[in-house]
Amino acid sequence: MEAIEPVYSSGILLLIAAVAVAVLLFLIMKVKLHAFIALVLVSALTALAAGIPIGDIPDALSYGFSNTLGSVALLVGFGVMIGRLLEVTGGAQVLADTLIGRFGEKRAPFALGIAALIFGFPIFFDAGLVVFLPIIMTVARRFGGSVLLYALPAAGAFASMHALVPPHPGPVAAAEALGASIGLTLLVGVPVAFVAWYLGAFLISQFLGRRFYVDVPTALFGEINNGGTTEDTAVGDAGATGGAPGGGSVTQTKARTAPSFGVVLGVLMLPFVLISFNTVLNTLMTAKVISEDATWAQFLRLLGNTSVALLITVIVAIFVLGRREGSMADVTTILDKALGPICAIILITGAGGMFGGVLRLSGIGDALSGSLSSLGISLILQAFLISTLLRVAQGSATVALTTTAGLLAAAVAEADLSNLQLSALVFAIAAGATVLSHVNDSGFWLVSRFFEMDVKTTFKTWTVLETTLGLSAFAISLVLWSVG
Repeated sequence: MEAIEPVYSSGILLLIAAVAVAVLLFLIMKVKLHAFIALVLVSALTALAAGIPIGDIPDALSYGFSNTLGSVALLVGFGVMIGRLLEVTGGAQVLADTLIGRFGEKRAPFALGIAALIFGFPIFFDAGLVVFLPIIMTVARRFGGSVLLYALPAAGAFASMHALVPPHPGPVAAAEALGASIGLTLLVGVPVAFVAWYLGAFLISQFLGRRFYVDVPTALFGEINNGGTTEDTAVGDAGATGGAPGGGSVTQTKARTAPSFGVVLGVLMLPFVLISFNTVLNTLMTAKVISEDATWAQFLRLLGNTSVALLITVIVAIFVLGRREGSMADVTTILDKALGPICAIILITGAGGMFGGVLRLSGIGDALSGSLSSLGISLILQAFLISTLLRVAQGSATVALTTTAGLLAAAVAEADLSNLQLSALVFAIAAGATVLSHVNDSGFWLVSRFFEMDVKTTFKTWTVLETTLGLSAFAISLVLWSVG
């Protein structure tokens, strides 16, 4: 569905967007209306107020909702299945013990962040985060304290890699539009992403994790008790023995040997290896190194499609983890219990995508970018500001990246810029597309629901971290711009 021709001036459209966000926050935080209902209601009212024809409003609502669900539902569903199998078979504990053994207890959050940076090279933010959830939860349960101490470094690492480093689609599209070298953007982007993560995500996450206490979530992977979970499973959790505190009981499960570190690492690496086929081949095709018509390349791209890669990983995990000591019926029971708690997460995330989609279709983003593209400021500052305002207006980081790059392409072509300066522009645009994640961003709702935070706490933690991450990346891009 295409954006409508705006019927109001840019100022009126921006006012509508601001009022819509304010009303949404009021309904969720003050009225305590369920986030899913509030998002759908405000999306419909925003579409009506912005001048979308009444007959087109249902399509406008389904546009963002279906697009978001199409990318998120399968990823979250398959990812939680993998996570649950790792959890109940003791695989997550094995990986956590290995990480802590190598880095030490005090460096556990840093270890999780480094692992997420490595795994985040080929995989998108949402898919990487959902696969990493059981590891984050296991480490948090072992050492105690706020789950944010362990969750935010990993989530920030995935966000940093997704925004700044090819072969992720945003930086690739921006580099292509600006004529920047994808290879140089990749080589420089890796250290930029690491430094930006360390300064803007890791250090900040430790401050936020100590200031805001959030219990380890129990909805997705059960509540830990004496080394096991209090949730019945047919296959059984590693180390689940004894009774529950307070006179309750825990169903006895047969003892099992936890999988080896190699097996766990292999299961985790499988989707990343498969997904790298797709992302790397897309980059090579964009650079005309490989023909888009090559059959072998198309087959590898199919295997590397995120949903297909996770489906393959689920099947492998069933046989190398779930079937080691349990029947297929036992495994099915585990997977059923994994899917139940994620219904609300998927629906709220889809509704967040609906709200962002309405804002895009209403022409708010186009009106904003059109009024800013002619500002008489330096290209790199203009890139950051336009991308930031587009991100705030419509929520999608990828849309902000690609739109800003397209708007600046003509001016960049006329300027005499070095290859390093072109890459710095890509990083500046990515930095702007990262900051100020809020209620029109589906990633905001994923983080909020996964870690069972209310909206206010998510603003004070995730929104702050995304903003400091983006500002750190922009500061680095300014240095590169000046020396380029």
